[in-house]
Amino acid sequence: MKLAVAETGLDMSGMTVLTEAATGAYAVTPVLAAMAGAKRVHAFTRPGRHGTVLDAKRETMELAALLGVADRIEILDSISPEMLHNVDIVTNSGHLRPLTAELIDQLRDDAVIALMFEAWEFRGEDLDIEACARRGIPVVGVNERHPAVDVFSFLGPLAVKQLHDCGLAVLGNKIGLLCDNDFLAPLHTGLTSLGAKVKTFDSVAAVHPDAWDAFVVALQPATTPRVGQAEATHLAACARAGAVVVQFWGDIDRTALARNGFAVWPTSPVKQGHMGILLSDIGPEPIVRLQTGGLRAAEWVRRGGAVTPDGFAQLVPWPAAT
Repeated sequence: MKLAVAETGLDMSGMTVLTEAATGAYAVTPVLAAMAGAKRVHAFTRPGRHGTVLDAKRETMELAALLGVADRIEILDSISPEMLHNVDIVTNSGHLRPLTAELIDQLRDDAVIALMFEAWEFRGEDLDIEACARRGIPVVGVNERHPAVDVFSFLGPLAVKQLHDCGLAVLGNKIGLLCDNDFLAPLHTGLTSLGAKVKTFDSVAAVHPDAWDAFVVALQPATTPRVGQAEATHLAACARAGAVVVQFWGDIDRTALARNGFAVWPTSPVKQGHMGILLSDIGPEPIVRLQTGGLRAAEWVRRGGAVTPDGFAQLVPWPAAT
C-alpha cells in the first residue's frame, strides 16, 4: 500500500472522501485515502455475502491502526445529506452502489465520482449518469494500463487461476478465447506464456470446430447474455465432449450451456455485468493497485488536472441532453 501511494503520487490532502468499508483486500480503500492525507474518510458499510458490518469495521480499522491513520476514518451505516454536502470524492464501491440521483443531487458542484475501473467498463446500473450530467459532476475512470497501476497485467494470471481451479493444466490445453475488448492482449499473453494453444475469436459465431478443451468467455456484457441458446448450440457443434466454458467476463446462459453438455466455471452464477473471478483471488496486490489508481484518477480531476490518453484519469461520457 505504501509503495502504491508513492508510485502513483496519490495526494488527498485537504479532501473529504466517501467510500466503503469492506472485508478482505477491499478493506484497503478508505485506508489508502487516509494514508494519502485525506482530512476525513467516511467509509459506509452494510451486511453482504463477504461479511457483516462488524467484520468490515474490524478489518478496516485494524489495518488503519497498523498504518496510524485510524483517527481520520469513520465507519458508517447511514449517509446524511450534511455529509454529502462536504464530500470531494465519492467512490463507485460495492456497498455504496447504486449511486442514485438522490445521493448525487446532494453533492457539491465541484465533487467528483471515482468509477474505480476503466471508463469503457461503465455499467449503467452502478450510478445515475443522467443525474451526473445534469449536475456537471465528472465520473472518472482509471487508466488501468498506466505503468504505476498496471492492473491489466494481472488479467492473464486470473484466467489461468480459473482454468487451474476447474481442473485444466493450461499447459498444452487447446483454448478458444472469446474476447471483443481490451482484455484480449493480456489474456492471450497470460495463457500462451504457460503453454496453452490459444485461438482468439471476437464472437461465438466465428468459432470453428476443433479439439477444444475450454472456451474462455471475455465478451463485453450487453442487454442479453453474450452466450445464449444459439451460441451454446454453436459451441457444442464445434467442441468435443468434456469441454469447459469459463466465464471470465460477459453474461452467459448457464442453463443453455448445460443443456448442450458443457461444464461451466465458476459453478455459481455470476452477478450480471461482473467478472467471474475477483482480482483479489490471486492476492491483494491487484486490488491495492486498482483502488489506489482509482483514487488518484479522481483526485487528479478534482484538482483540475487535464485528462490525457497517457495519464491516470479517464472520463465517462455524459449522455447527450434531450
